[in-house]
Amino acid sequence: MSWSKDRGSSKRRGYHHGNLKEALIEAARDLIGEKGPAGFTFAEAARFAGVSAAAPYRHFRDRDELIAEVAARGFERFETALTRAWNGGAPNAYAAYDRIGRAYLAFARDEPAYFSAMFESGLAVEPGTSLGRASERAFNVLRDATAVLREELLAKNRPPVMMMSLHIWSLSHGIATLFGRGDSARRKTPISPEDLLESAVLIYLQGLGFAGPDGKPPVPR
Repeated sequence: MSWSKDRGSSKRRGYHHGNLKEALIEAARDLIGEKGPAGFTFAEAARFAGVSAAAPYRHFRDRDELIAEVAARGFERFETALTRAWNGGAPNAYAAYDRIGRAYLAFARDEPAYFSAMFESGLAVEPGTSLGRASERAFNVLRDATAVLREELLAKNRPPVMMMSLHIWSLSHGIATLFGRGDSARRKTPISPEDLLESAVLIYLQGLGFAGPDGKPPVPR
């Protein structure tokens, strides 16, 4: 399986001076893009960065800690992308929510190495760690947006915010992982991932009684 859109295109790095930690993080991200998070060793990351096998221990305990840093950086970028898409809920919550879904798919497509490190490394996302905090901040964008959209449902039809957020997250992540990713694991679908996600979320919301002022869901775009 190829984990990147251009497998083998990355060149071995030569580290001479500067920020060793950043050089190692970038080397790990490139290796994840080529081989997946389980496809390389700590020593290989050092060689890829052009440093000795002992050099990474100045900044990271082991390979998992290095990958966790890559994943945390990914969640930071993810949070930024989702926040930009939400844009305070303008011009309406439904349209902004649709943009969040599209941003989710775009991130999976455009940042396959980060996406893999974030969700496929098998690392525990512990609260209080840099990875845990970055992951929580990204999820909070979706949760807060869900809370706004939920207010447009009749009170008797409103699921708990966390439950509704997890439902939508599951839909988004499933479609991104199966059909929207930017590597060879992407599966073909007769409709675009964006249209598939939009229709899935719309069906879910309609099941909760969501409708616009005229009785029809507003057009997201």
